[in-house]
Amino acid sequence: MTAVPLWAWGVTLAVLAALIVIDLVLTRGPESSLRAAAVESGLWFAAALAFGGVLWLWRGPTTGSQYLAGYLLERALSVDNVFVFVLLFVSMRVPAELQKRILFLGVVGALVLRGVFIAAGGALIEHVSWIFYLFGAMVLVAGARMFRAGEGGSGNNFAVRGLRRVLPVSEHYDGGRLLTRVSGRAMATPLLVALVAIAVTDVVFALDSIPAVFGVTRDLFVVFTSNAFAVLGLRALYFLLAGSADRFVYLKPGIALLLVFIGVKMLLYDVVHMPVWLSLVVIAVVAGGAIGASLWRDRRLRRLREVPRPAAEPRPAAESRGPVRT
Repeated sequence: MTAVPLWAWGVTLAVLAALIVIDLVLTRGPESSLRAAAVESGLWFAAALAFGGVLWLWRGPTTGSQYLAGYLLERALSVDNVFVFVLLFVSMRVPAELQKRILFLGVVGALVLRGVFIAAGGALIEHVSWIFYLFGAMVLVAGARMFRAGEGGSGNNFAVRGLRRVLPVSEHYDGGRLLTRVSGRAMATPLLVALVAIAVTDVVFALDSIPAVFGVTRDLFVVFTSNAFAVLGLRALYFLLAGSADRFVYLKPGIALLLVFIGVKMLLYDVVHMPVWLSLVVIAVVAGGAIGASLWRDRRLRRLREVPRPAAEPRPAAESRGPVRT
């Protein structure tokens, strides 16, 4: 693994912290419109590409391509997170004005947890070489499992049940508070339960996505930064896609196919050398194709519903059959 100087880590973390503060200041309102979410998501995407450009100029096209491939892979996988978050918020009846706060705290927590996972994964790969192939098997199994319909959501259900067994939880929200008092007794609010569920959901997804990025590159700096920019854009992506989750019907199979591809690539690492540009092309084509096919199908179905049905033809008048005998 390529060593990155400490000053680069410090500057990168400072830039990420500054972007988080700027995002928090610019999106202080309780609700996010579709237009604002689209602009915010576009800005996060532009920031990620700008960082990739700096990385390209600093460490060369190979590292820059690895970062871009890792970012696109994480971005595609994060869309599946969004759909699970939609189900979670609906099932827990989280008020719309509180969803932004939960997602912000969840994103910051996910960034910290993923940093820990990446450091641990990198150390394992460095000292236990066969663990890389175990990661490949995990990614392959995750992709195969995702092909099954109805996968997902069990992790946060387990988190909700577990927290309710450990802590007393109030029946109602108390504004933006995580803890409240009911009849003089300290209790957790459903907001805290939702926050824990978000964190556990991201941990479950990270167990698949982080090993997958190690299949693109073993550079810890690239793995972390590609994850960081994908995660930090997750909140804007949620408000952009939350109302249209059912439109992307081909996205889950596409993500599953990507995971299978990366898993096979990791397992054959010592047998077949696959260039970074090929991984980048496969990720872009599969993810873009799944999104494009989903939008084409949705547009086609809408057109079919909008086509007016032909008016019923008037029935011909009954022909005279002569006088009716009585």
